[in-house]
Amino acid sequence: DTDKTILQAIELWKIVDRPNLLIKIPATEPGIPAITAVLAEGISVNVTLIFSVERHRAVMDAYLAGLEKAKDAGHDLSRIHSVASFFVSRVDTEIDKRLEDIGSDEALALRGKAGVANARLAYAAYEEVFLGGERFSPLKSAGARVQRPLWASTGVKNPDYSDTLYVTELVALNTVNTMPEKTMDAVADHGVVSGDTVTGRAAESQEVFDELSAIGIDLTDVFLALENEGVEKFEKSWQELLEATQGQLDEKK
Repeated sequence: DTDKTILQAIELWKIVDRPNLLIKIPATEPGIPAITAVLAEGISVNVTLIFSVERHRAVMDAYLAGLEKAKDAGHDLSRIHSVASFFVSRVDTEIDKRLEDIGSDEALALRGKAGVANARLAYAAYEEVFLGGERFSPLKSAGARVQRPLWASTGVKNPDYSDTLYVTELVALNTVNTMPEKTMDAVADHGVVSGDTVTGRAAESQEVFDELSAIGIDLTDVFLALENEGVEKFEKSWQELLEATQGQLDEKK
């Protein structure tokens, strides 16, 4: 619900009253206009549940539109922060399942490649918009910050893959990686970070997706399924939080 999201975001921002707060808004179709409206109020936003490059582009467009409105309203753009939380391992989990259903050698050889390839393509889109984009240039001159790509869901779920896969293969300037504690410990123990592993790799990443489409993976359906699943998980977590909070309040009565 776009309108309710906007109202709740503004309310939370006022209640918490901290400059380092980012309000989390999902990158669903109703969420996109809410992102613009909330940013226009000078409120920092963590855009979450991004699974496809197409949706990431819509998120970046919403961010720029929000900054433009915030600038017109007289807000200090340097105080507005935003990240675009792009989910990684869930993409591999869903696509790997479909590749195993196909079962051919060609399909099985593509397991574990989609998540990183997808994120690298998202980063290439980020570079287009923020490092060379004409629309961002005047906003940058007014103090605006880039919307940083944030790699979410970076804990490896398949034990056959390196437990640092979604960290060491996604190192790039201006990115954030929200690692689970287990993954963070693995990186500290044996992760090898050898510089930028993302920039300039869009072409090979696109080849992975071309191959996936060629063997029958419906990528549109994959991303829709992941978004729906993500929304359901977030709604469940929110309800559990409300119930736990209410329980504690009741105990103190």
